[in-house]
Amino acid sequence: MKCSGKLLALPIVLVLLIGFPIEAGAVKYLWQIALEEIEGSMQHEYAKKFVETIERKSKRQIRCNIHFYGELGTSDEITRLLQEGDVQFAFQSPGHLGSTIAEVQVFSIHYLFPTDSALLEKILSKGPNTYKTLGKYYRKHRLELLSIIQEGWQIWTANKPLRKPADFAGVNFRVMSSPFLITAYRRYGAYVTTVPYSQIYMDLEMGKLDAQCQPFFAIQEMKFYEVQDYMIKANQLPFIATFVANHAFIEKLPQEIRAVIHEAVEEANEFIFDFEPELNQKRFDMIMEAKPSMKYIELTEEEIAAFQEKAKPLRQKFLQMGGEGAREVLEAVLKDKEWAESN
Repeated sequence: MKCSGKLLALPIVLVLLIGFPIEAGAVKYLWQIALEEIEGSMQHEYAKKFVETIERKSKRQIRCNIHFYGELGTSDEITRLLQEGDVQFAFQSPGHLGSTIAEVQVFSIHYLFPTDSALLEKILSKGPNTYKTLGKYYRKHRLELLSIIQEGWQIWTANKPLRKPADFAGVNFRVMSSPFLITAYRRYGAYVTTVPYSQIYMDLEMGKLDAQCQPFFAIQEMKFYEVQDYMIKANQLPFIATFVANHAFIEKLPQEIRAVIHEAVEEANEFIFDFEPELNQKRFDMIMEAKPSMKYIELTEEEIAAFQEKAKPLRQKFLQMGGEGAREVLEAVLKDKEWAESN
């Protein structure tokens, strides 16, 4: 997506206004938060809770503005704004960020994560290894990793059933710009395309794309169900997002302000892990009500096994494509998975 001249000028204005103490009544800090999703999305709900907590705990000395997807450009453009300090906080999904931080593509390895939501929450929010290990690779790219959340399981949408790898032959499948995600879906035989989030609907409608994947809430809010006939749950991958800050910005803050940010992140994490299944179930029901002809398929264990077999080489592929820290990061995730299952 191209930014208008107005949007391109916005970061220049923000540099003058944000990230530093300001004199505007009782407000001492004005911060900007960029989302990869639209109003009413999972990221919006997280950001609202984060902002409510941080403003309350700072006695409204800190104020935050939330920017929805498209206001500041594409996901890749948001990454650059965050690295440059033009915005303080942003959601950065590994599917996009993987082209910048190769190690984060660990979250794109199919059939690596447990389907049990409680175990997944423990790994992502409480695991003693994953967050700590990934954090240093974020900092190498001027970013500060604050949180890792999951937004629901990724559901394939298509105009035909996708029940076995052979069904992907000839399918033009949209993925985010992660080199690893491209590799993963090529393993199933798909022709893989990367287009911005805002372009998916139009390309599906025009037949330029045949299929894509998102959690239920995104399929509903972006109305992808209007131009697709099937939704398929294969348990291949949860949609994982990371909440990130500019590293230099965090480092310059007083310790008491950093403590407020930490408390706000903790409260937002607790909120979103409880809220996620409710929102996705609600959006699934809305899809089926709006389009009763939509066909929803949950693959059987036998059908999933065929995809798992195709996905087996992906861990080794990650070690080749996941940057200098690939082995360390994968081992950290596996340790936390074992820890979560035994505690």
